This record gives sequence, structure tokens and C-alpha cells, in this order.
Amino acid sequence: MLLEKYNLKTIELRNRMVRSACYEKMADDDGFVTDRIFKLYKDLAVGGVGLIISGNTLVHRTGFTVDKILCAYDDKYIAGLSEIASVVHKEGGKIALQLTHGGRQSVPELLDSKENIAPSAVYEPFMRAMPREMTEGEIWEIIGAFALAAKRAQKAGFDGVQIHGAHGYLVSQFLSGYTNRRDDAWGGDEERRFTFVGEMLKAIRKEVGDAYPVFIKMNYDDYMQGGVTLPEALRTAKRLQSASIDAIEVSTSMYESKVKTARPKILEVTDEAYNRIAGMEFKKAVTVPIMVVGGVRSKSVAENILKEGYADLISFGRPLIRQPNLPALFEKGTERAACISCNGCMNYRKLPYVMCVQLNKHP
Repeated sequence: MLLEKYNLKTIELRNRMVRSACYEKMADDDGFVTDRIFKLYKDLAVGGVGLIISGNTLVHRTGFTVDKILCAYDDKYIAGLSEIASVVHKEGGKIALQLTHGGRQSVPELLDSKENIAPSAVYEPFMRAMPREMTEGEIWEIIGAFALAAKRAQKAGFDGVQIHGAHGYLVSQFLSGYTNRRDDAWGGDEERRFTFVGEMLKAIRKEVGDAYPVFIKMNYDDYMQGGVTLPEALRTAKRLQSASIDAIEVSTSMYESKVKTARPKILEVTDEAYNRIAGMEFKKAVTVPIMVVGGVRSKSVAENILKEGYADLISFGRPLIRQPNLPALFEKGTERAACISCNGCMNYRKLPYVMCVQLNKHP
């Protein structure tokens, strides 16, 4: 099943393998496409992955999470983004642009105001910053920014967009009771915490239409006291389906969570696919396609996830950093990815760009 074609709304994928969004650190200082990032996406497309989800792409200047990040907050970025979409299509692939705003997990030094904004003023220990609570006007401005960025992706030829609603970034912050402590239309209970993403989906649909594929990545558990847990996440998934989402990628955790998003030392088959049980619960709760990311390294494990109904699509992150041709290798009979989950590729502050440190022998 892993290597069979799959129809994801209007997109015909050549297989069920998804490149989950991974920060590249390959844009230039102003967020434009470079030769290096162009080559990365060409290599992924040549390597045979069914759907590429781009690295996190900034929708508004108030949300910089990292430097050298792809940007889509202005029409000036459309031309460069269209080059990425074109090369992916030329090599037989499909690609969605991931739309991101960091909120309280933004880097203050990268912001014009040097001040993080967030649903509520909840201290962020990794950024060592106390964010300012967003005003009503700022909330609507960011909703509009997501919608306009989706329109730019469509104009650039991307096959769809993915809202980054996981890992403690802004959308995740609105959904989570740990970070959203408002008592107004945008927070106070589970239903009101959904308002931000619900209004965002309405705004995106107004810009791109009903036929354009719109996905979301979301946490099934924040692993934070007062945060999202699986039962609430499943109710959110049902609301997302009603609000016109086309697929859900299931992930977990925030920067400060004790349980990490990308777990290290996935060395045995029993270590793999640590989010698959949550994936099956999502499959039971909604009818839209479910993508599961997290520690899948073996072709047989991926096949089992599909055959046993844990998910409809399998997302790979770190393995495709080391082996962008992993789908082609699976097709030729390779059983296991070479990635050893050392997480060296995630030490991006010390790396010139995101790479496999085992392969490149980079400190």
C-alpha cells in the first residue's frame, strides 16, 4: 500500500509517502528562494516522495521562529516559490506550502518590535520571553495574513497548503488551554479556543476557493498541564472537518514539553511510529485522510500502519533529510531508512543549514 497511488482531494499522489515539513535554513536572509533550497526540493521530488510539505513558511513578520526561513507574507515571494513548485511538478511530485507563525515561540531578536505576541501572556522559557497578549485587531490581521499567504501559494502553483497548528506555534497556542488563557471570543473554553483556526479556515477558503486542498498539522497531546489532550484533540478534529479541512497530520508536543516531538534513538522496530495509536483514534473520529508522523523508519512498519488502519498516509521527516531518495530505495527493496535519529540535524543554530550530520560529518 505504501507505494500505491493515492488521491488526496484533487491531488493524485504517486505513493502514500509524505515529506513532513522540516525547517531547511536555506532561504536567504530576506526569506527568498536560493539555489540550495531549490536543489533540496528537486532532490526530494526526484527521490520519489508522493507529497512534499515545505518547511515552515512565514505568513507575517511578527512570527519569525528562525532565521533564513522561507517567507510568503508579501507578493514579492511568489516568483521564487513558483520555481520550487515548478521543479517538483517537473519531476513528478506534488507539494504543499506549510503556513506558520511562531507566536510566543518566535525569536524576539528577529522581530521588528523585539516583542513576541501570543493569545495570552504566558512566559516562554526557550525564547526567554514574556509575550504580549494579542489585541482583537492583531488577531484578525494574522488571520488575514494566513489567508493571503495561502492565496500566494496557490498563485505560485503549489498543490495545496498546510496550516501549522502543532508544536506550540501560534495556531497551536490558540487551541491549547495551557497557552490560551483568554476569556473572550478567542478563548475561555474549548469551543472559543477553536475560533481562531475556524475563522482562519473561512478566510483561506474565501481566498482560494473550496476545491483547493487545505491541510493542518496538529497536536494530539501537548504534554503540558492544562494543554491539549487526546479527547479534546479528537473533538477539534471533528470541528476541523466540519470547517472544511481536507487532511490532518497528527503530531505532538511544544518546545517546552518533556515528551519531545522528534524522539531520538529510534533504533528498533519497537521504537518506531510512536504516534500511530493516536492516528488510529483520529481515523475513528473523522473521515478526512490522516497522516501520521513520528519515528517511522521501516517499510514494513509503514505498511502495517496503512493495512491496520492507523493512518492513510505516512509522514517522514528526519529520514528524508539523510535520504531524499528513500521512496525510490523502498521501491527497490530497501527495508529500513539509514537515519539513526541522532537529532543532529535539529541542532540548526550551529549548522550552516539543516543537514544529516552523520552523512556530512559536520560538528
